[in-house]
Parts: sequence; structure tokens; C-alpha cells
Amino acid sequence: MVFTVLTVSQLFHSLAVRSERESLFRIGLLSNKPMLGAVLLTLALQLAVIYVPALNPIFKTQPLPLFDLLVCLALSSLTLWVVEFEKWLIRRGLLYRDANLAPAGA
Repeated sequence: MVFTVLTVSQLFHSLAVRSERESLFRIGLLSNKPMLGAVLLTLALQLAVIYVPALNPIFKTQPLPLFDLLVCLALSSLTLWVVEFEKWLIRRGLLYRDANLAPAGA
């Protein structure tokens, strides 16, 4: 489970940090199709490592029950929500108010 949480957390993080200030929900998932394709490909490879029987002994993995996979996805999504909350605070001027720390154009 840890392997999956770490991998999927990185995927959520890569989507969340596409902009320092704008929300992923405002930018949209489809605004960078190559990136979305790379994220989906990586997710498919991760699922293959977990669920393809021939890959289990190579990577020393076991298939996860559906509930455990959903827990992994929920835990991994926390990365996205924390970054989105940080950007919300930045947009409202509640974080990084020091002129030296403010993003360019702020």
C-alpha cells in the first residue's frame, strides 16, 4: 500500500503544482493533455505492477483489495488538497506576504 500511496501522491502533486497560484480546478485537467497522458500512463503502470500476476514476483507486490486501493487513492489525494489550500491562502494574501517571498507579479 505504501508503494501505491507514494506513487499516486506524486501524481497528484504533479497535477497540483502546475501553477503557483491558480487552482487545478480553474486551470482544468485538459489544459495540458500531454501531462494528463503521462499521469494516466503512470497510473496504468502502477496498477499493472500491482495487479498483473507476472509482475508481482518481480516487484514483490500483491494485488490490493478494492477497499485498500480506494484508501490509497484517498490518502494520496491529500497532497492535492493541501497544495490547493496553500494556493487559496496565497491568493487571499494570507500566506507569503513578505515581499521577498511573494511570487512574481503579486
